[in-house]
Amino acid sequence: MQLAIPFDNSYVRLPAQFHTRQGAVPVRAPRLLRFNAALAAELGITGGDAATLAQVFSGNETPEGAAPLAQVYAGHQFGGFSPQLGDGRALLLGEVVDRQGRRRDIQLKGSGPTPYSRMGDGRAWLGPVLREYVVSEAMHALGIPTTRALAAVATGEPVRRETGALPGAVLTRVAASHIRVGTFQYFAARRDIASLRALYDYTVARHYPHVETPAQLLSEVIRRQARLVAQWLSVGFIHGVMNTDNTAISGETIDYGPCAFLDIYHPQTVFSSIDAHGRYAYDNQATVIVWNMAQFATALVPLMPETEAAVEEFTALVHAMPDLIETEWHHAFGRKIGIAAPGPEDAALVADLLTRMAAGRADFTNTFRALLEGGARDQFLDPAAFDAWEAGWRARLAREADPQAVMRAANPAFIPRNHRMEQMIEAALAGDLGPFERLLDVLSRPFEDQPDAADLRRPPAPSEVVQATFCGT
Repeated sequence: MQLAIPFDNSYVRLPAQFHTRQGAVPVRAPRLLRFNAALAAELGITGGDAATLAQVFSGNETPEGAAPLAQVYAGHQFGGFSPQLGDGRALLLGEVVDRQGRRRDIQLKGSGPTPYSRMGDGRAWLGPVLREYVVSEAMHALGIPTTRALAAVATGEPVRRETGALPGAVLTRVAASHIRVGTFQYFAARRDIASLRALYDYTVARHYPHVETPAQLLSEVIRRQARLVAQWLSVGFIHGVMNTDNTAISGETIDYGPCAFLDIYHPQTVFSSIDAHGRYAYDNQATVIVWNMAQFATALVPLMPETEAAVEEFTALVHAMPDLIETEWHHAFGRKIGIAAPGPEDAALVADLLTRMAAGRADFTNTFRALLEGGARDQFLDPAAFDAWEAGWRARLAREADPQAVMRAANPAFIPRNHRMEQMIEAALAGDLGPFERLLDVLSRPFEDQPDAADLRRPPAPSEVVQATFCGT
């Protein structure tokens, strides 16, 4: 049966300065590794056998109705501004309107060089492709807004990195859109107000149709990003590269490069090999997203008729963001300890637990899950540290109707643990996709007990600890 993708493309109709039209660079021997049939059904995609899917989602064949292009954008990377970035190894195939009426991008990642590759090869190797597939699908199952993985295809060609030749692969990613803070920065930096206005109009129509002014758009994006980062923190997620070109206007998690999840809790944990100074450490993410929103606000100022008034209004919105994040954080972490509607007085209870967890080198995920299952004290080097906190917690829970149900919905048993991800990649390099498939299956049900997968809950042994994660470029 022929593959049918119901494309309904709109970004391609924006002016030429928004993108470069081009096709993917063909690969030698594409082979389908994984296809997300459930997501394909959501998108209205039908047909196609494994060979056809491999040809299309490697970029070797352009499906009917596609309009492949590379998007251009700018961005602050670790605080330094790059006036032109763009899709250096990705192509937007086009858009579909899914079964729920939501417009969504379909993008190839690792499809070859573009004018924005900056001397890169435009390719991806197998490890980062499988990592993004697993982590993005895990985040979706955790209920956190995210891009999704539609397909992973081996290219049959090597990709050269610092460690030598590695097997190439292409990921097909689905997103609400790929419009970033950096997209707005690109046109603002060039003082191209006509294009900035066109981007604003397009973004509002696509994502925020109720918005009437740039200030309202800023407010809506701030609100979504505040909630998103609080959700990341609540599951111990560290993005690793929170540059403005990796901050999606839609409020989805995007670009899973050197991301990781906490094992032992420490607020300043860093895994990213390229984050030498800890700018994007676990506990810094709430601060960084405010900084990123300040850059978004700056990019929107040229759209306003009165600059001074706009700066004052936008500044007030950005300065209010930490309180929004704190509110979302209190809600998320209050539920993790069983409080359905936490109040300000509950913040100290959560903060005290986290302080004790850091001092006691407690595993983040297992400690919170053990509040539900029992045995939380066993997660601490000194169990007495938990005992001293538990009495006050039990007294607070006495006022809750069903704290067990609240905790079960807030505390996953399973996350993509870093050492398991590395083991999965090592197995895949040896030709064994079994660990990859197993992780996908278990992580699709992160809140279920799944006794047969108890080994995936185990923190790393000292020899298994992952010290650094890499972006794969």
